[in-house]
Amino acid sequence: MSSPLVFPRTDARVVADDGDALTFCSTCAFSQACLSEGMDKGALADLHVLVEHVGPLRAGEHVFREGDPFGAIAAVRAGTVKTYQTDRNGHEQVLGFHLPGEVIGLNAIHGDRYPCNAVALDTVMLCRFSFPRIALLATRLPNLQQHLFKLMSRDIGVASLFARDNSADERMAAFLIGLSRRLAARGFSPRRFQLTMARTDIANYLRQAPETVSRVLRRFEQEGLLHIKQRDVEILDLPRLEAMALAVLRD
Repeated sequence: MSSPLVFPRTDARVVADDGDALTFCSTCAFSQACLSEGMDKGALADLHVLVEHVGPLRAGEHVFREGDPFGAIAAVRAGTVKTYQTDRNGHEQVLGFHLPGEVIGLNAIHGDRYPCNAVALDTVMLCRFSFPRIALLATRLPNLQQHLFKLMSRDIGVASLFARDNSADERMAAFLIGLSRRLAARGFSPRRFQLTMARTDIANYLRQAPETVSRVLRRFEQEGLLHIKQRDVEILDLPRLEAMALAVLRD
């Protein structure tokens, strides 16, 4: 049996070719919800729910910018997308990092424009869905509608995680365990992965100073929790790290 793939490296097991005439690609964010309703890819095409493939986008290229008209949501097929806002003084606030199988643009549903920016951190492939069409389809497919609600609820929950008064160690442990679990759900190794985001972005997201992030990672390595080489991370003691993360992820 082959070992799990180390993110962000890709092969046919993880990154989507496009399936075939009936089956969805392996990272499709909506496939299970549609299949549970008896809707394969052919049935969706008959309803004119067409998917636009976008990419490859290179690091630094934007998927959308704050204020752009909203008309579509997008699922990440490969790579990492960072969402962020910029205040009136030009300071950036990182909102999240989106991995294969995850959806961006859901926070634009309330208004007619995207309320944030989305930028590729490495080589990114996307599937873009017309939101009016997928919303219409959701009225016919209860499981798809429920899935959309779950995705929106997850976004709200993740956004509030680091608003609590947790220690620097707890925040970093929760960040790493969160990445581990999300990657494992998509067929990647839960113990070895690359941090595709800069440490300054991690610090911004965790509401910490960059030197605090570096200090915590260095201490985790000294204590035998991690092995770090540049951006490559190997979790050596998953149970201890999970126990530390519990203070943040308990809900």
